[in-house]
Amino acid sequence: MIPFEDAYRIVMDSARTLLSERVEFPRSIGRILAQDLTATMDMPPFDKSMVDGYACRREDLRETLKIEEIIPAGQEPKRAIAKGECAKIMTGAMVPEGAECVFMVEHAEASEEDETVRFTGEKTNDNIVPRGQDVEKGDLLLSAGHRVGAHDVALMASMGHTRPQVYCQPSVAVIATGDELVEPELIPGTSQIRNSNAYQLGAQLETMGLSPHYEGIARDNEDNLSIKIKNAILNHDVVLISGGVSMGDYDLVPGVLKKLNIDIKFDRVAIQPGKPAVFGFSDLAFCFGLPGNPVSSYVVFEILVKPFLFKLMAHDYTPPVVMMPIGEKFSRKSGARQAWIPVVLTKDGAVHHVEYHGSG
Repeated sequence: MIPFEDAYRIVMDSARTLLSERVEFPRSIGRILAQDLTATMDMPPFDKSMVDGYACRREDLRETLKIEEIIPAGQEPKRAIAKGECAKIMTGAMVPEGAECVFMVEHAEASEEDETVRFTGEKTNDNIVPRGQDVEKGDLLLSAGHRVGAHDVALMASMGHTRPQVYCQPSVAVIATGDELVEPELIPGTSQIRNSNAYQLGAQLETMGLSPHYEGIARDNEDNLSIKIKNAILNHDVVLISGGVSMGDYDLVPGVLKKLNIDIKFDRVAIQPGKPAVFGFSDLAFCFGLPGNPVSSYVVFEILVKPFLFKLMAHDYTPPVVMMPIGEKFSRKSGARQAWIPVVLTKDGAVHHVEYHGSG
């Protein structure tokens, strides 16, 4: 049995970065960038009005101003602003040369008859976003290794990055093991239970943006296990096997993996729950043997498998850390293994541990 820190290091050091590909930018959500993306233009690309109002020279604010033109968004001004002049301008429109501020429509008294306007406020902000205030051409926007979010797609659109280079996603097979398992749609017989782990692992993969390849239930005999695991190794980058990794007579997964030329790096980790965790690999695929207990399987995926899968895509995954007070006394009988405790977050901003009956 090895400490969790050693197991984590072994797993992460074993990752081999996958190849990359180009995708259409709307389909890049959740993908990992394989290139830096820089600004292709200033943003905004011109001095932009922040409000609907009148653009003028600041020294002319107390004068009656002649309205020389109306500038909607998307239209270039026809002329510069001179003394005693202004332009009626819409939010987002290009500010004409010579204008130093835009006073709001709410602070204006306009005369349609002689096409003039007066500023009626006491003072005004400039209400102009200068060219390049958000980003300048050549600025780094998103770095290689960044996981693309919805807001990043808008950024790509604004800069014309329509086919970003992203890392390929690993193909992940999921196998459940156990003679006691039946699929969820079936009614379990005596001494049987429904297969939940495979679907739990599949759901965890889905939250990463990965599509699980479910290989079905392998029975507790070497021949059936070997066939399913061998097929998964030949056709996928990573194989996740739930159950069959503990110390019982029918826990055959580690032995089968060795016969399939998987170099086992560890088969016990000093964590609770999740001690019977197996990791190994060959030139063909990486294999994880996860505990059969659903809570243990969930935990091992989150703390070992997930960061490893992201590492294959050159993404440094860091789970969120939340510091909150413990709302009750909590103690453990032994501290020999690192513990991962299920908790619930309460409305009063504290954590309470959830009753958990152990891996058995």
